[in-house]
Amino acid sequence: MEIYTNGHDAENGVRQIMQLFFSLKDDVRVESTLEGKIARAKIVCGEKEAFGEAVSENEERLYITNAIKKSVFYAAKELSAMPAPWGISTGIRPAKGARKMLNDNFSENEIIGHLKGEYLMDESKANLALSVAKKEDAILKSMPNGSVSIYVGIPFCPSRCAYCSFISQATEHNNKYIEPYTEAVLKEIEHTGRIIKDLGMKPDTVYFGGGTPTAIAPGLLQKIIGSLKENMDFSTVREFTVEAGRPDTFTREMVSMLKAEGVGRISINPQTMHQKTLDAVGRRHSVEDVERAFYMAHEAGLESINADLIAGLPGEDEKMMEYTLEKILALKPHAVTVHTLYMKRAADMIESFEKIRFAENTAAMVDLSAKRLKGAGFSPYYMYKQRNTLGNLENVGFAKEGHESLYNVYIMEEVQPILAIGAGGSTKMVMGEEIERVFNPKEAAGYTNRIDEVLKRKDLFYDFYKRRK
Repeated sequence: MEIYTNGHDAENGVRQIMQLFFSLKDDVRVESTLEGKIARAKIVCGEKEAFGEAVSENEERLYITNAIKKSVFYAAKELSAMPAPWGISTGIRPAKGARKMLNDNFSENEIIGHLKGEYLMDESKANLALSVAKKEDAILKSMPNGSVSIYVGIPFCPSRCAYCSFISQATEHNNKYIEPYTEAVLKEIEHTGRIIKDLGMKPDTVYFGGGTPTAIAPGLLQKIIGSLKENMDFSTVREFTVEAGRPDTFTREMVSMLKAEGVGRISINPQTMHQKTLDAVGRRHSVEDVERAFYMAHEAGLESINADLIAGLPGEDEKMMEYTLEKILALKPHAVTVHTLYMKRAADMIESFEKIRFAENTAAMVDLSAKRLKGAGFSPYYMYKQRNTLGNLENVGFAKEGHESLYNVYIMEEVQPILAIGAGGSTKMVMGEEIERVFNPKEAAGYTNRIDEVLKRKDLFYDFYKRRK
């Protein structure tokens, strides 16, 4: 892929649109020009070429950039059949703009019209963005002033799944790191507790992610939870989530400990209810493990159970997705998150025709999921997009009323500070429109060996808020 620009510096925006339709390895060239408020694009792909033009009615940089993107989008659509239902909206948070317009008192019709006209979203996606924005807005109105969320990363899993893009290490090869990693986490918890107490902040939500937090021994996980309670005021915590993503790690000992420690929300993630697919992607658990985990969670009286599913897994189609949904709904979850398969490296390995076929198949699976879940009383409440998903599709969290994850909404809308503890953690400092981040080392060994550096960097959180008091 070659990109040439003239009259503007929005090369990154041009690249983002091109990557919706083409691979970086494709023999394709785009020429993007801007004259005043008129943007033009010419794309040459092999022996074919196409042209696009867009005019901005507003001189603000945002709208000029959108015109540049639209001109490229129009030309690319002439040459590629790859679906792009979100139009030129390439950011991770497609509902954020809709929520801002709600708060600026735009009508729902005005918001839908803006998303379709300015961002070229399909009507179904514009409506989804608005629905999510309304749910998020209601949740955010209940967020306490001076509150903070706590994230604890446990970067271990029983095995690494073929499609995984998260920070995780298989316990079968990395057991020796778990105990020293736990000790490092305890140090960071103690240091973090002092910071938020001195700043007068109150924990609102606590979220254990990974990896799979339940992949470590119940005693070690309980030790980490105990340290949090010792170093922070848990009386203000409204939501306590632990991901139990791999159902084969969810034992009776584990569920009893989580219940006793006050965990109210867990996520059991089958991804699919087809054993053949589970085996193919390296999940190393059975459909029966999923059913057993749900049974134990309900029996223990856990308040909210989420299930993660993936649309577009290899070899699956709409009919198989329908079977998975039926099996999951029978297990009575309180929330279901539907992810679109994230291609990443595999995207460049599939021929264009196959990409389009997979994309169309996956879109049907995503649409079916939304229809079935809404029919079963679930509403979409948070959403995010990743690049290189099949069909340029989204990930959506659905929940029954009162079972929406506060933490998921906070992290998507970037309105509350989040203190991240552990490997791969990203601490987020938020003050109005100002946002800064502090990153922990990604790997367990690197985090453990550099814990003193991690603690010093955590002081940046303290400094950020102390300077603004």
